[in-house]
Amino acid sequence: MIYRFRIILDNDTEDDVFRDLEIRETDTLEDLHNAITQSFGFDGNEMASFYLSDDTWEQGEEISLFDMSDGMNSVRLMNETSINDIADEKQTKLIYVYDFLSMWTFFVELAEIVEEAEGMDYPNLMFVHGQIPDQAPEKAFEADDMMDDFNEFDDDLDLDDYDSLDFDENWN
Repeated sequence: MIYRFRIILDNDTEDDVFRDLEIRETDTLEDLHNAITQSFGFDGNEMASFYLSDDTWEQGEEISLFDMSDGMNSVRLMNETSINDIADEKQTKLIYVYDFLSMWTFFVELAEIVEEAEGMDYPNLMFVHGQIPDQAPEKAFEADDMMDDFNEFDDDLDLDDYDSLDFDENWN
């Protein structure tokens, strides 16, 4: 069977950027990773991970390109995980992050499962929409929102008044 995926760049611009890919269900996530990087014009040399996701795009279990766990916690690897092991009619959404310094983030959704077309080469780039920007779109994380309300000087302490501070200034 052939899985048809839509890969959408997570950006907050008016311009949608996505690619539609076909890939065999028995191919690995590393094969899907390679198809995505090629279809968006990346060199493919950066670290990347897929994350299982639910209907609200919450990030779940990580499936990594390389094992960076130092043996502490085992990590699923892309080259050992076939696409049909993690995606089907019930589990249709993945999050893909490429280049952890730039944090290119994509929503990957299984659109349909079809019969393999005779004579077709897979993976197959079916459709291209939009141009990828020069830089990854900036992300606003929840911690950033919390920091907006934080004021390090909003504690009414006078740092020049050593007598009111609760420490021994000659501690060493």
